[in-house]
Amino acid sequence: MKKPYLLILLVMLSACSDSGDDQNREIDLVVLEDLIEHTKEFEKRVYSFENGLHIAVGYGIANSIMVEGVDGNIIIDASDSVAEAEEVYSHFRKINSNPISAIIYTHNHGDHTFGAAYYYNLNEEKPMVIAHESTSHYVERIMGILNPIISKRSSRMFGTELPSDEVINVGIGPYLGVSQSPIGYIKPTVTFGDELKINISGIEIELYHAPGETNDQLFVWLPKQKALMPGDNIYRTFPNLYTIRGTPHRDVKSWIRSLDHMRTLKPEYLLPSHTKPLSGSDVMETLTIYRDAIQYVHDQTIRLMNKGYSADEISNLIELPSEVSQSPFVREFYGTIRWSVKSIFNGYLGWFDGNVSNLDPLSSKDYAERLVMLSGSEEDLFLALKQAVESKDMQWALQLSDSLLTLNYKNDSTKELRQEAIQYIGDRATNPNKRNYFLSSANELNDDYQAQPLLPQTSELLSEVSIDMFFDILSVRLNSEKTIGMKKRVCFDFDSGVIKTITLRNGIAEISSKNANCDIQISTSEQVFKEALAGVRNPIMSVASGEIDTGGKRTEFLAFLSNFSD
Repeated sequence: MKKPYLLILLVMLSACSDSGDDQNREIDLVVLEDLIEHTKEFEKRVYSFENGLHIAVGYGIANSIMVEGVDGNIIIDASDSVAEAEEVYSHFRKINSNPISAIIYTHNHGDHTFGAAYYYNLNEEKPMVIAHESTSHYVERIMGILNPIISKRSSRMFGTELPSDEVINVGIGPYLGVSQSPIGYIKPTVTFGDELKINISGIEIELYHAPGETNDQLFVWLPKQKALMPGDNIYRTFPNLYTIRGTPHRDVKSWIRSLDHMRTLKPEYLLPSHTKPLSGSDVMETLTIYRDAIQYVHDQTIRLMNKGYSADEISNLIELPSEVSQSPFVREFYGTIRWSVKSIFNGYLGWFDGNVSNLDPLSSKDYAERLVMLSGSEEDLFLALKQAVESKDMQWALQLSDSLLTLNYKNDSTKELRQEAIQYIGDRATNPNKRNYFLSSANELNDDYQAQPLLPQTSELLSEVSIDMFFDILSVRLNSEKTIGMKKRVCFDFDSGVIKTITLRNGIAEISSKNANCDIQISTSEQVFKEALAGVRNPIMSVASGEIDTGGKRTEFLAFLSNFSD
């Protein structure tokens, strides 16, 4: 039973504001008690079962699973870095030191794929790397055109730039370690569409496409052992039907169908890719509760949508029924019902909520100027911000600071107050995603803040991704203002035989495979070009040395590349 005095326990932390003044951060530990308790879910341990299944929990954000075969072992999900994979395997090989026959990715996320190179390179004979046929596409999507924004938002959500004592946990694991050591992604060598039944080292394995948290998600079924590896379609927290770091829309109905497919198999062992394993009668009961929670949120959202409610209104109305909410598997330590409702609404109807006020609203600047007119002056608006912070009305303070920053009024003082509001909300958030996102955002307002790369580029990593991805990146990085009135075509002849052409016109970069009417002809290797674009090697030196052969048009080619930078 909790001690009564815990109800008034306050931890006083000292934090420095931009101005260098100390400000006290009062953190009610009781508010965070459940989140702190949830950390026990990730205590480092290898759970072993008599049927040759072993699952490593707590060595990183995601679990790794080893299945013992006759003459080789199978790894399901490979951790988020080479270092984590090595630590996990130091325990696995004490159990069984047979070579690795196969690596299975349950989906594309880096915490399941970026440690694969460690296992892949253990022996001269390389293991199969098995995944859904779309997994490579989604890996390259994250590493490609959306990398800057996804990396930034992921870093905030997982708190990768926060001091370690600020990160209680990340909801589905202790921390995200992808930025802390080298990563080693290996492109799948065996892929499938709907299902794959295969014998690996004497183990009968069935793989099924199971869209849910990702579109490429699969689950692993071992019929003899009656063991289910569901990937990220279930873990001990409410699911991330929407993630605040940003991903493609997650089809909730497909997620439910995938869970129902799992239920038809009547598994006796559940080894998820996050949080602890389950066995016995708890497995079917948990799968049922989980899918029911998802369906409840989906169906009630649609019901209220059809009654004309907005996403914001619905998000404040829906709560799980008590018979479902009592399950520890639907506590909101990762996804939340409010965020899920808004994603479901947007997935069906798009961004417009139906309210004509929101179809073509005032710009942020126009709105701020009118807010000033209502309050009397910019100084009055600033005083309202100060009052909001003093009275702990922190969400209102954030929204007022948005308008003041738009107007560039007392930016330094406004940022200090904004930082205090963000910090206050983050300190009290019991959802790790929200907590880490807020505390990271507050940290970014410090004068000495310097962003750290979430995914450091290496030659080994670049060799595993297609050259197509790099041309997609160039297309979306074109600074159109630099190319007004410009028409130019540059053709690339790679050592692999691949031909690519970039045609600049009308403020866009068309990518094609036509090698004709070229203003500049480039000859180089795919790897050199990838490394030059990724900053692993100096592009100017690569051109000067002839590794990138420009046909005598070095200056012209470098000027061409400058159009793809801000």
